[in-house]
Amino acid sequence: MFKRDNKIFESYFFILFSLIPASIILGPAISLLNILLINFSFIYFIIYVKEYKFLSNKTVKLALILWLYLIFNSLISENFSIGALRNFGFIRFIILFCAFNYFFYHKVFFNKILIIWALTLFILTTDTYIENLTGTNVLGYGKAHGNRIVSFFKDEPIVGGYINAFYLVIVGYFFSLNHKFSINYKYLILLVLLFFLCAIFLTGERSNTIKAIFGFLIFFSINNHFKIKEKLISILLAAVLIGSLINSSDFLKLRYKSQFLDPILTIYYSDVRKIEDKKNAGLGIYANHYRSGYSVFKNYPFFGVGNKNYRLETCTEIKKNEYICNTHPHQIYFEFLAEHGFIGTIILLFILFNLTFGKLKIILKSKNYIQIGCFIFLFNVFIPFLPSGAFFGDYSSTIFWLNLSLMYSVNRETNIFSQN
Repeated sequence: MFKRDNKIFESYFFILFSLIPASIILGPAISLLNILLINFSFIYFIIYVKEYKFLSNKTVKLALILWLYLIFNSLISENFSIGALRNFGFIRFIILFCAFNYFFYHKVFFNKILIIWALTLFILTTDTYIENLTGTNVLGYGKAHGNRIVSFFKDEPIVGGYINAFYLVIVGYFFSLNHKFSINYKYLILLVLLFFLCAIFLTGERSNTIKAIFGFLIFFSINNHFKIKEKLISILLAAVLIGSLINSSDFLKLRYKSQFLDPILTIYYSDVRKIEDKKNAGLGIYANHYRSGYSVFKNYPFFGVGNKNYRLETCTEIKKNEYICNTHPHQIYFEFLAEHGFIGTIILLFILFNLTFGKLKIILKSKNYIQIGCFIFLFNVFIPFLPSGAFFGDYSSTIFWLNLSLMYSVNRETNIFSQN
């Protein structure tokens, strides 16, 4: 067991866990270093306290099977060296998952960590608004991407996806602080939620905006702190705010109306063959990526080309006409089919769905809103057809496993250490 009088261990792990969201912002190298420090320190700590029973937990075994499959995927891939480091290194997320469960089970610094996470998200979100108003963030980033907001990410317009990964977790944490809500307190939480939601919308990241809105609707529909009338008013308020933002910005009109809504309506009301320049439409670009991913799958139907081998297949000098050179097909299911084939996709979805949805009854029954926030994010990852980043890429994997780890760890009924 974790000894509370051991201030060195407590302070050390508190710093590492607290810095996880900030380390992601600082870049892949810093994020990886932070996770590796947690992993190696946790392994040392587990040996020190001699607590190994968690290794027999069914959830841990399932995660290890996923890792073994990825190693197998490397062995049969088109180019072993390209995906080997990603697949063998995947074990870091499983160790991180176990570390979260251990320290959050003992609640050594649970509340303090989430407070720091909340402050990190508030700072980033505020900076997003600043960049939207001034054209650059507080550090001067943003000019290179025009109207796309980058905030502290500097080189990548992914801030909307980042906020989306954490905002319901933080809102859920605020709900967990007090079970007896005053009217003013719950309305304050609602304003905080809208503060995050509107920031995501301002980034112009359409897929993440759809996921965030969908998550908002699910979160409110199962929240028992608001009456039905209050839920409807809250949803209406969100719709009015979003509509106002669209009308006030030519950039948002372009992103959400001209490049997203209009192509859908055109396809719905018109003969597809009459659409001119459909390849240049917002949806058409992704449709071409999906077709490219499906073409790779057709050529490697059983186990795919191998994790991270999609670029090798589609970017060769002698490439097939149906291919589009890219690192991944920009959609999770087409990515799985292209790089893992039909058999590999079935294995992946069976394990990932079990990990994500296996504790759903417990989560809904407990009304643990931190868990619910994590689950909603994980659920949105698997929405069909919406564009997404590479699932096994460093950024996407880190965000996914952080939410999965937190979802299990914050409830004793799902925490892997309480089940041993």
